[in-house]
Amino acid sequence: MQKLATCLLILLVSLGVVFLNNGSVARALPFQQTHLAASQKLTDRGGILLAQNLEDNFVTAAVDRAEAAVVQVNVSRSLGADVPDFLKPFLGGGQQVPSSAPVLRGIGSGFVIDPAGVILTNAHVVDKADTVTVSFQDGRILAGKVLGKDPVTDVAVIQVQAENLPKVTIGNSDKVRQGQWAIAIGNPLGLQETVTVGVISGIERSSAAIGIPDKRVGFIQTDAAINPGNSGGPLLNAKGEVIGINTAIIGGTQGLGFAIPINTAQQIAQQLITMGYVEHPYIGVQMLALNPQLKQFINTSPNSGMKVEEEEGILVVQVERRSPAAKAGLRAGDVIQAIDNQRVSETKQIQQLIEKTGVGGDLQIELRRNGKTVALTIQPEQLPTVQAQ
Repeated sequence: MQKLATCLLILLVSLGVVFLNNGSVARALPFQQTHLAASQKLTDRGGILLAQNLEDNFVTAAVDRAEAAVVQVNVSRSLGADVPDFLKPFLGGGQQVPSSAPVLRGIGSGFVIDPAGVILTNAHVVDKADTVTVSFQDGRILAGKVLGKDPVTDVAVIQVQAENLPKVTIGNSDKVRQGQWAIAIGNPLGLQETVTVGVISGIERSSAAIGIPDKRVGFIQTDAAINPGNSGGPLLNAKGEVIGINTAIIGGTQGLGFAIPINTAQQIAQQLITMGYVEHPYIGVQMLALNPQLKQFINTSPNSGMKVEEEEGILVVQVERRSPAAKAGLRAGDVIQAIDNQRVSETKQIQQLIEKTGVGGDLQIELRRNGKTVALTIQPEQLPTVQAQ
């Protein structure tokens, strides 16, 4: 099955994804601005289409509603923490680190979701940070404590000691549609309270599709300009409601930014606040959605090591040793047809059903193996790499 996994790599495209809490400055060419008079009217065939103050529009209203709750997240990490054990005895005292040890500093964004000092940001913004401070619009800089971070969804929660902070209004990311307005606020390259505008370019973009398969998020795609330092900042709709957390861009491209849907982020944040970690059920398989072209490729490739009879369903490419799937008897080459009596044709359907079942639940699997129908029961377990962060 290792041969098949290697062979199928030629079907995939590797994308360079850049997380947005650091980077270099790209120079912009000079340009000329054209100012419209505030009272200018736009007409068509003599009919007045629009008469309004062009200096004030829905964007300014949306920004006014949210910007006071947007913060800059400042992090630092001493490289002394990475000194190998075998060098520590040479530093004096066995465990000491030189006071002159280099310090890495980074900047990200975040936003207040609770007036009592609860802030949402990205996990990669605060990952391995020794210190976290939060800068507010009113000039205050407060120490922050990371309540928890989840690398699987890239969501983190910070707590500061404050009361009556301005907070954002949360929208409903399940209602986001392509073509709707998208407004990004953040601190790209340390430029505080930067606002950019675009549209929702796509929804439910899988982590694998954008080049970060280790994440479990159906991303919102936008062409609103986002850059290093925007990580953790809010993506707003036209009403000024938060619909996502700005997270990543595809390196070397323009207009390809991605945000974590706020509904997902809120669910993760609640678990981080109450438990300090997030429950991520898994079964331990690598899968591909079958179609006639993939079937032909597998059956004609000398390196595939298997033959497939079905043209629909989910092909099990690899099963991890000692995983829940392996314990239940699932094998590479099996073709999953249904889970809990629901027909499946996309891998994301299976992941959604696994998440819905939860750790310790029962997944009823119907599959095809060597021309026969087989039934299995798999109990998802906690994803091994996810611990309290």
